[in-house]
Amino acid sequence: MQFAAIPGLPETKVNLINAVKNNHLAHALLFHGPEGSANLTMALALCTYLYCENPTDTDSCGVCASCQRMSRLVIPDLNFAFPTITSSKEDDKDDEDKTDVLTSWRKFATEQPYGNVHDYIYFNNFEKKQLNISKGAARKIIQALSLMSFEGGYKIMMIWAPEYLHPSAANALLKILEEPQPKTLFILVTSAADQLLTTILSRTQKVTIRGFSDEEVKNHLFEKGLCDEASADQISMLADGNLREAYRLVDQVEDLQVKKIREWFLSCYKADFKSIFGMADDFHKSDKEAQKSLLLTGLNVLREILLKNAGLDELLRTHDEDRDFVNKISGKVLKEEHVGKLYGDFNTAHYHLERNGNAKFIFTDLSMNVTKLMAKIS
Repeated sequence: MQFAAIPGLPETKVNLINAVKNNHLAHALLFHGPEGSANLTMALALCTYLYCENPTDTDSCGVCASCQRMSRLVIPDLNFAFPTITSSKEDDKDDEDKTDVLTSWRKFATEQPYGNVHDYIYFNNFEKKQLNISKGAARKIIQALSLMSFEGGYKIMMIWAPEYLHPSAANALLKILEEPQPKTLFILVTSAADQLLTTILSRTQKVTIRGFSDEEVKNHLFEKGLCDEASADQISMLADGNLREAYRLVDQVEDLQVKKIREWFLSCYKADFKSIFGMADDFHKSDKEAQKSLLLTGLNVLREILLKNAGLDELLRTHDEDRDFVNKISGKVLKEEHVGKLYGDFNTAHYHLERNGNAKFIFTDLSMNVTKLMAKIS
């Protein structure tokens, strides 16, 4: 992974490269950013730059042996720790006979570098309830870092999703995290920094990774040939800075999403319960990602309506028919206070979906809330 492969974020790239050039790189870095951000890719690009045999002023060369090995994540001095499935009886055991989860994680990080922990669980057919980084894994981290560097450069330990560190594992790492061997670098990568122990946070230097801008997402999708410019424009709006979501939307007919929201709101406005219950059936039959996507699209539409009501037309992202819909429904149908109420209802529905609530009940309940609100307005 090179810096050039990451869309935008020029300020973060410059800061990291300058830290390396000026020898100001802290021994423990926490890369944290929202879901779908470049927290993992930026960390991997930094590792590539550190190991590159012919780095330039702006990036790794991408062609030397070290860069080629980094593209496969097989540098011997680069170690990884990540959540795995363990039972309480297995926490302190060496899992020599188990599937090579490291190979699987390397494949996941290479193929889905903007994926989240849920993608990782699905990728490996894991069960979420037993996922953690155990005390046994922490012991292996300490053992790995006690060895001499294979190639005389940095010895790096990258911990992906450190929020899954078992408390005993986190406590076991505190000393080495604070006082590692020379030329040892800890890199923690997370989208949930608020879930980390304070003792871990206090021992790291934070590298904040912002979400991508709409323009960065749009240009990336179009330049990579993933979709046409019009689709890239709409997907960038729906993704809202989340490149994971943008990639997923490319594989769907996302130009129909806002249309579904229009039809849904119209059915609610007319109190057309036959149509609403039919939509609830369709919603229940779709997969979980599609369900969440529809709710997120609804949230984006509500955002557009809120901006329109506030007279901030220059911040609107929608175009053509979608913009017409926003213009018609804002003010006359949904005012600022109504949008705020619906925003909370949509977020609650999304929360319940994430926790495996019944999709049909969730959609029906949300539809009734929208219908009641619109009935009061009319």
